[in-house]
Amino acid sequence: MLGRRSSMRSSTLFFKMSEEKLPYAFYIDDHELLGPLGAHLLKNKVSVEQVLRIVCQPQAVFRIRPVTRCSATISGHSEAILSVAFSPDSKQLASGSGDTSVRFWDINTQTPLQTELGHKNWVLCIAWSPDGKYLVTGSKDGEIRVWDPSTGKPTGVALNGHKKWITALVWEPAHLESPCRRFASSSKDGDVRIWDAVLRKCVIILTGHTLAVTCVKWGGDGLIYSSSQDCTIKVWETTQGKLVRELKGHGHWVNTLALSTEYVLRTGPFDHTEKTYKSADEIKQAALARYNVAKKDSPERLVSGSDDFTMILWEPAVSKQVKARMTGHQQLVNHVYFSPDGRWVASGSFDKSVKLWDGYTGKFIATFRGHVGPVYQISWSADSRLLLSGSKDSTMKIWEVRTLKLKEDLPGHADEVYTVDWSPDGRKVASGGKDRQLKLWMS
Repeated sequence: MLGRRSSMRSSTLFFKMSEEKLPYAFYIDDHELLGPLGAHLLKNKVSVEQVLRIVCQPQAVFRIRPVTRCSATISGHSEAILSVAFSPDSKQLASGSGDTSVRFWDINTQTPLQTELGHKNWVLCIAWSPDGKYLVTGSKDGEIRVWDPSTGKPTGVALNGHKKWITALVWEPAHLESPCRRFASSSKDGDVRIWDAVLRKCVIILTGHTLAVTCVKWGGDGLIYSSSQDCTIKVWETTQGKLVRELKGHGHWVNTLALSTEYVLRTGPFDHTEKTYKSADEIKQAALARYNVAKKDSPERLVSGSDDFTMILWEPAVSKQVKARMTGHQQLVNHVYFSPDGRWVASGSFDKSVKLWDGYTGKFIATFRGHVGPVYQISWSADSRLLLSGSKDSTMKIWEVRTLKLKEDLPGHADEVYTVDWSPDGRKVASGGKDRQLKLWMS
């Protein structure tokens, strides 16, 4: 019975693969089926009385090659590089540093494009608008600046309101508002503020956290999620700034958040086809189409990482109850990130490991070991097949999801790697850290 049922299902899936251009991966008990189904049954001694559950998972139609070499080491910053980010269309790169400067880099010539010294203190975080028209930066003195990437100049005077340093910045998704103009900032002062980049003022203040806010995310349904050292995550609506619900479950500071749709929210209408858009309406419609595909008619999922060594999977739009508690790290969780297709969650920790989890159930999949220092930041390739990690040990590593093994070891930095980003088109990786060098990597 099993043989017939399995072969029928296998034939159906093969037919589906041959009829469609979209490639599929098949999983049995969270392990990818890499050969004939019959061979798997024999190898694992599966009983013929057992019903075999095969999960069919669509994959990206394009494939990203792992970066293997450093193509450029660019000097310029005089202090540690604290943040790097590619623009949504992958054509521009920006960095923020402890030398108080914001720099724009020419990707083609791999040279500095603009250097601006608008901030008076460390530039801790940067964020591109999903349409690529603005870059917003936040500093240690609580100041926020909005930049025009086409000129490299600030669009006006600094935005002030926060009393302590900025911990995170995020833009309103392009499918909700285009042209993009609103963004949110979180601060160590315990507040989240929503700003209008055109009006150049704060329009809503979200107050309620009793300690520093560590991270903020703007969801595709219009909700804002904020995590705090008060051990809670708060969910806000963005028209009047009312608290929708509070998520409790962590026993210590909540350090980081990730949304299942975060990748398409960050990149807006831009994908591997490198299509350009002439109007704000075209951008909005393209971004909406990508968001609907990413959401897959299921609730937006949220993962939180904490100093209590655990992560929690939530479905905040549905319930404030914990969907899954993800345990295994031996030290605090520093960074979590959903894969672009929402299938996986990766986490980086001070225990020197990177862990992979099922993005739907929170089930543990694998531990990637190789770093000999804390893992500071992780980044996914656009096809969800490769994972990049940067560490205190001065190296970056690329891990392959299919084999659950190290794919590439990328030494080159002379000191701690604080920040990494994989370009949305998959062609380049940028990294920066304590050695003050910005490095570009290619395949």
